[in-house]
Amino acid sequence: MGREDEDLGEKLSAPPDFDGPTANRRCTDVLCTILLWCMWICMTGLGIFCIQNGDYRLILYPLDYDGNVCGTNYGGKNMTEFPYLYYVNDFSGGVCVKECPTLENLTDAHTLVTYGGLFQTEGSFITSEVISIADYSGNDTLQCTEALCYPGNDPERSFTSFGVNQGKGYAYYAMDTYEVLWRCLFTEEARTELETMINPNGNNNISMIELTNSTYLKQGYNFWSNLYGDLFLTRYYILGLGFGATIVIGFTYAFLMRIPGVLNIMVWTSIFATIGIFFAAGWYAGDTAKTWESYDSPKYTEDEVRYATIASYVLYAVGGLLVLLFLFMRKRIQLAMGCVKETSKAVLAMPTIILFPVFQGIGFMCFMIAWAVYVAYLASMGEFTTTEYGVGGYKISVRWFEFSDFIYQSGWFFLFCFFWTGQFILALGEIIFAMCFAKWYFSREKSRVGSLTVISSISASMWYHSGTAAFGSLIIAIIKMIRASLAYLQRKAEEMDNGIAKAILCCLQCCFWCLEKCMRFLNKNAYIQCAIFGSSFCKSSKEAFFLIMRNAARIGAITYVSGGVVFVGKVFITSLTTGVAYFAISEQLRDELYSVIGPLVFIAVIAWFISGMFMGIYDMGIATILQCFVADEEMFDDDQMYAQGSLKAWVDNHG
Repeated sequence: MGREDEDLGEKLSAPPDFDGPTANRRCTDVLCTILLWCMWICMTGLGIFCIQNGDYRLILYPLDYDGNVCGTNYGGKNMTEFPYLYYVNDFSGGVCVKECPTLENLTDAHTLVTYGGLFQTEGSFITSEVISIADYSGNDTLQCTEALCYPGNDPERSFTSFGVNQGKGYAYYAMDTYEVLWRCLFTEEARTELETMINPNGNNNISMIELTNSTYLKQGYNFWSNLYGDLFLTRYYILGLGFGATIVIGFTYAFLMRIPGVLNIMVWTSIFATIGIFFAAGWYAGDTAKTWESYDSPKYTEDEVRYATIASYVLYAVGGLLVLLFLFMRKRIQLAMGCVKETSKAVLAMPTIILFPVFQGIGFMCFMIAWAVYVAYLASMGEFTTTEYGVGGYKISVRWFEFSDFIYQSGWFFLFCFFWTGQFILALGEIIFAMCFAKWYFSREKSRVGSLTVISSISASMWYHSGTAAFGSLIIAIIKMIRASLAYLQRKAEEMDNGIAKAILCCLQCCFWCLEKCMRFLNKNAYIQCAIFGSSFCKSSKEAFFLIMRNAARIGAITYVSGGVVFVGKVFITSLTTGVAYFAISEQLRDELYSVIGPLVFIAVIAWFISGMFMGIYDMGIATILQCFVADEEMFDDDQMYAQGSLKAWVDNHG
């Protein structure tokens, strides 16, 4: 053996009586299993402590300007009968009300909601029953008078008065609202109506820029409140289509790919359909913008028309980029068919393997429910602090949450639990997939491989190799924690405007991102070695690394080309789900939403990750079969290899 071969380690040798993945297994990396369970026990204990000492309502329910939690008896006053918060100023200061007001005339500019209750002047048309405010009479707070809040009974002058102070005072106008998580948010129509009342000529002392940038109506605040409202209104569509529809489409796509002769048709149909979806959506958005613009009495604002037009151009541009991308990838995709066909044969023999990502998702969802409850109670353990803002010669007080070092440290611990558990679920799934595909590959009688193979692989992986999954996922979780810490430091450097620190932290973030990618690749191949030989994480990593290095050219080339089909599947599933969501939401809720873009982005992100779970079956299958093939070559002569003739010929031609 030459010096170069020695550096790459010894070739694999088949264990005595080797007949596929070893049946005589032992528990691997037990210490990591113990550490994982210790982490879960500590998380549960800390969560119970948070539940006993916190109150989730302090986080979910709104906080008024005086530190009372609306809808509860927490704070200085009993607000049980006043569960909603009506915003009074731009600092999120508000008062608790019995119901979010609904005004037929949209805005009563002669009625002010103040820290001390309702203040009405001549010309008001609503009664006190319309906006029922909690009793703040005992508070030492500023009160409205005509001189302070409504000089000359003039709406224009009131906007710049001491009390309203362009949305930075202790009083604001009575407006039509809608409720989102117990917060009363102003409707877009009410904002437009108020704008007309306080600046009817458009050229007085209050400029349009001053109006939108200096009050609660300012654009940045509007964006987040509008997005928040849109997501709440479409929450059932996001859950139903983002999760439900994507699972159905992903399952169907993965199921059809396993049928012989269908793969080529599906892949190229997916490519053309994906491109068509973007161009069709672009045409629809452009046509909608033209229709809105042609109305004699505009139903939609100029911003909405402009956004629809921009969305049309963006969709056309993405469609054009996809055309160029797929033209560039056409040979790569065609080459990838061979390896994917072998993976499809394995999936055809073990159809129940397609269901496993669903169980992964259910397991992660169960963890997330408990984790979210613990985090909510932890956040509610903060203490109130008062922030005062100067308004003329007076102070406007707003109360906030302030967190102790214990809460911050506990928050970091919960974040680590989230990273490790999420990565553990993915890692255990990869070991199970690898064992299934390895058993199929190293089987002389492929007809004996079936759904029972999946069940036996699940039980063996969970019983013997949970520790290996915990070891690999721990490494990824630590890297993610380092990246999260760097992101926190980057935000601090941004606040300090320290250019040198920002540059250094950015470089470190890039380095750890690359390290995470490298470790993911190494982990995946280590899991395959573990699935075949039952070895521990460190030994599996070493053997996988040198095996790949000895066959770097062919593994790199085939992995590169096979990734194209996985990418096409993810893009198609995401595009189809988002396209269906666009038409469904547009038809049902168009007039109730500020913009359909926000919910669609959330649905697309969810669809991308869920489609990744289903296409990940093929990704792991390709990686496992390739590694099994090169291991097969090293362990056996040509006449003793497990590889079928079609696979061997394809790897030799394209590897």
